[in-house]
Amino acid sequence: MISHNSPALIPLISLGSAIALPLIAFKKKALAHPFTLLVSFTMVILSFYNIARVWQGERITYHFGGWLPPVGIEYLLDPLSAFIACVINTVAFFVLIHAGGILEREVPHRTVPYYALILLFLCGANGIIITGDVFNLYVFLEIFSLAGYGLIAVGERAAVVASFRYLILGTLGASFYLLGVGFLYIVTGSLNMADLKRIIAVIPVNPALIAALALMVTGMALKMALFPLHGWLPDAYTYAPSTTSALIAPIGTKVAAYVLIRLLFFVFGIKITVDTIPLLDVIGYMAAAGVLYGSLLAIAQKEMKRMLAYSSVAQIGYIGIGLSLANPMGYIGAVLHILNHAFMKGALFLVAGNLRNGSGHSEIPRFDARLRKKYPGGMAAFSVAALSMIGIPPMAGFFSKWYLSLGAVEKSNWVMLAVILISSLLNAVYFTRIWERVYLIKGNEENDDTLLQEKEPLILLVPTLILSFSLILLGLGNSFLVTKIIARIIPPGM
Repeated sequence: MISHNSPALIPLISLGSAIALPLIAFKKKALAHPFTLLVSFTMVILSFYNIARVWQGERITYHFGGWLPPVGIEYLLDPLSAFIACVINTVAFFVLIHAGGILEREVPHRTVPYYALILLFLCGANGIIITGDVFNLYVFLEIFSLAGYGLIAVGERAAVVASFRYLILGTLGASFYLLGVGFLYIVTGSLNMADLKRIIAVIPVNPALIAALALMVTGMALKMALFPLHGWLPDAYTYAPSTTSALIAPIGTKVAAYVLIRLLFFVFGIKITVDTIPLLDVIGYMAAAGVLYGSLLAIAQKEMKRMLAYSSVAQIGYIGIGLSLANPMGYIGAVLHILNHAFMKGALFLVAGNLRNGSGHSEIPRFDARLRKKYPGGMAAFSVAALSMIGIPPMAGFFSKWYLSLGAVEKSNWVMLAVILISSLLNAVYFTRIWERVYLIKGNEENDDTLLQEKEPLILLVPTLILSFSLILLGLGNSFLVTKIIARIIPPGM
C-alpha cells in the first residue's frame, strides 16, 4: 500500500497533521513540538524511501480517484522531484529540532498555531514538487504561500509589514502564474505536465504560448526572489522569527527554483526556451545582476540576519546563472547549489537565531571575542558554513561554483564567469567582517551584560552543527551526488 500511494503520502500526512495538531495540543501545548517533529521525521523517511525506488529506475506515479492523466490529477516522483523533496524535508527536520529550544521565547503563547502553519508550509512545498499538473501546482503554491505569510507575520513588530508586502508581491506572482496556466490551457487543452510536453513539441510557437511561458516564469521568478523581483525578501527574512527565516531561506526560494527548472526544461523544453525565445539569456543577466547587487548590499548591512537576507538574493542568482547557461555543467551547478545553499543558509540562520537567543541581538558592530568564548560551537558552525558560501574547498559551496564556472567556460560566457569569481571575493568580504570582530576584537569581560546565556543549549547547538558540518560531507561526496543523482536529472536535449 505504501509503495503504491507514496507520492501522495507526504503532502497528505503533513496536511492531516496540520489539521489534527490544534486538537492534539489543545490541553497540553508541550505536545506540539514532539508531534511536529515526528511528522517531519516520517516525511524524511518517506522521502528517502521514494528516492531509493527512483534510483532503481522506477518512475512512481499516483492518480487521484483512479482517473488517468491528462483528465485526472497525477502525482509524479522522478529523479528531480524525489531529490528536491529529500533536500527540503531533511533541512526542515533539523530546523524543527532547533525550533523546540527557541520558539517559546520568540513566539510565546502562539507555538501551537505556529507549528500547524509549518506543517501546512511543508504540505504546500511537497505538493508543488510532487504534482504533475500545472493547475494543481498553483493550488499547492497558494497553500505554501499563505502558510509562509503567517510564519513571517508572527515575528518582530515590523514583520507584519514585511509579511503584507510579501503577500502583495506573492499574490501578484501567483496571479501571473495562473494567467500563464490559462493561456497554456487555451493553446494545448491540457494541464498535465507530461501531456503538455508532448503537445508543445509538435505545435507551432504562437503568441499565446509565448505569453504563457513569460507569465509563468515571471510569477515563479518573483516567488524565487530573482533580482529585481526580490523586494519582499530582505525584510521578510530579517524580521521573521528565527525558525521562519531558517525554513523559508533554504526551502521557499528553492521550491520556486524547482518549478522554474520543471517548466523551462521539462514542460516547454530547450527548443523553445533557448532556440526560439531568448528567455534564458534574460534570466541569466537578471541573475548575474542579482549576484553582484546582493553581495554588495550584504557588505553594507550591520545586522546579521539582514546580511544573510541580501546574501540569499546573491545565492539565488547563482541558480539562475546555472539555468541560463543551458548546458550540462551549468545545470549540474544550479541543482547542486540548490542542495548546498539549503544546508548553508539553513545553518547560518540557525546561528543567527542562537546568537539572538543567547545575547539578545545579532548586530554585527556589537560582536566581539566574547561570542567566540561563550558560543564556540556556534562560531565553529558559522565558520564552516561561511567558508562553504565563499567557495573554499573541500566545502560543498566550492563544487557548485566550480560546475557553474565550467558551464560558463564551456559556453564561452566570460561575463558569467567573471560574476561568479567576483562574487566569491565579495562573499569573503562580508563574512570576514564577522570573523574579524569575533576572533580579533577583545570584549570587555567585566561588563558582560549583553550576553544573557552562559552556554549554548544542546537542542539549539546540535542541529546547527549537523547542518553546518554536513557541508564538508556534501563537498567530499559531490562526485557521488553528481554522477549517481544529478546526472540522471539532466533534461533531454541539453
